[in-house]
Amino acid sequence: MNQIDLNNRCAVVTGGAQGFGRAITERFVASGARVAIWDHDLRLAEKTAKEIGDAVIAVNVDIADAAAVEQARDATLKAFGRIDILVNNAGITGKNGPVWETDLTDWQRVMRINLDGPFICCKAVVPTMLTQKYGRIVNIASIAGKEGNPNAAHYSASKAGLIALTKSLGKELAGHDILVNAVTPAAAKTAIFDQMTQTHIDFMLSKIPKGRFVLVEELAAMVSWLASADCAFSTGAVFDISGGRATY
Repeated sequence: MNQIDLNNRCAVVTGGAQGFGRAITERFVASGARVAIWDHDLRLAEKTAKEIGDAVIAVNVDIADAAAVEQARDATLKAFGRIDILVNNAGITGKNGPVWETDLTDWQRVMRINLDGPFICCKAVVPTMLTQKYGRIVNIASIAGKEGNPNAAHYSASKAGLIALTKSLGKELAGHDILVNAVTPAAAKTAIFDQMTQTHIDFMLSKIPKGRFVLVEELAAMVSWLASADCAFSTGAVFDISGGRATY
């Protein structure tokens, strides 16, 4: 494992109790950071925090609830004193199906978590970063946001929106040493697969030239660099980690 310096940094990882979020939390802690897991499943988040160690705390929050996010921010600041890193990782896929068979409520639920949530979290945390004159924000988007997966229009659209949010916010904060970037992974074998049909899973795998899904540890390595001071000139950018699937 390459050494990345996150010593004395304090991070928030949404959806950090499992999957990508847990791997990112583990890599951050191994790199010297303290981490607040923001998750709707408090029991699982507390279990994860206990397993990783004393550098991790669990905070119960619905990231699409602005008041709840502000409370989570305040609780994190009380525990750590600062927030240097925000990773917007929490997300859902919704049910697979063509647009004309997608329920509006399912569309809205995916947008609420995958796009409204990161916006609300950024809105709550950025003022703290501005006061500190330092920050790193990493948004976990998806290759689906660049290409548009069939039978996953809501998920694809939400991740495309997250990419655009990344670019806009990156430009707004470029003069403040607060860098905002996104990563676009191919799928990984995490609990999110439980929300997909096997047909959709097989479709995603067939599109990856490397012939396998990304490992959560591989994504965590990329995110850790983007969250570090070494990432000093890239902002508003999208970093591909799709096993060769992305064509632009």
